[in-house]
Amino acid sequence: MDYQIKNNNLTVTISNQGAEVQSIKDNKSGREYIWQANPDVWGRHAPVLFPIVGRLKNDQYSYQGKVYNLGQHGFARDSVFEVKEQGTDYISLVLKSNEKTFLVYPFAFELILNYRLDQNTVREEFIVKNLDNKTMIFGIGGHPGFNLPTDANIHKDNYYFKFSPAINHIKIPLKAPLLDWEEKSEDDTHRLLQISNLMFKDDAWVFELKDRNKVTLACNKNAYQVDVAMDNAPYVGLWSQYPTTADYACIEPWWGIADTIDASGNLEDKKGMNHLPAGETWKNGFNITFHDIN
Repeated sequence: MDYQIKNNNLTVTISNQGAEVQSIKDNKSGREYIWQANPDVWGRHAPVLFPIVGRLKNDQYSYQGKVYNLGQHGFARDSVFEVKEQGTDYISLVLKSNEKTFLVYPFAFELILNYRLDQNTVREEFIVKNLDNKTMIFGIGGHPGFNLPTDANIHKDNYYFKFSPAINHIKIPLKAPLLDWEEKSEDDTHRLLQISNLMFKDDAWVFELKDRNKVTLACNKNAYQVDVAMDNAPYVGLWSQYPTTADYACIEPWWGIADTIDASGNLEDKKGMNHLPAGETWKNGFNITFHDIN
């Protein structure tokens, strides 16, 4: 089922399937900012990644001597959330651990997704509650896909990514679907990263971040600009489908990453995971701001 929140600038549609944003529209121009999930290219819009980000080695992990099978990006994106609360410009959805989740993830939890509008900004907040009697280990992240409007004069390669602040970050090579941690190196992300189909021929670009960051998606021929601001996400992924291609790109704030090539498979040893003590709550999120609102 789909739900809408809106203010004077934006109308946002969110599904209870995966608590996934389906649409973000400019109320005046009708511009659709979110990729519309063409199944022949990439059949999602902006999935929530939990309790892992990316792929596990052999799609499995072990915890306390037991092996669990878990597919790419976890199960939240394919789970049905309940609406906890809704107002005109905000909505809160919740997923609770259940018999199905325990088959692949041995922790009792509550995952809350809060969406709130503030002028031309969509605020997406993750809240993870550990309802278990042991430390909960999890990864979480966003995966919004943004349309890149094109016409006779504007093409995909007129768009670019820009990091703010303009400092270098560590790039972690992805030998799909796993990360090559030993080959990570400093990348000059103070420059503009021009988008093209070939940019993603080796899959996503994955970066370690330093402190507060903002990644901008913009065009060099018009005023189109989307900012994804992250206070303390340790990683970000930049991605678009390849070799099947289309005019969209993703900016993905992550509190977790894919397994490395040499991963042991033990959940306790997995890089990039969050360790939440029993009974405690973890909160984080990111803001998406649209600058060409009419």
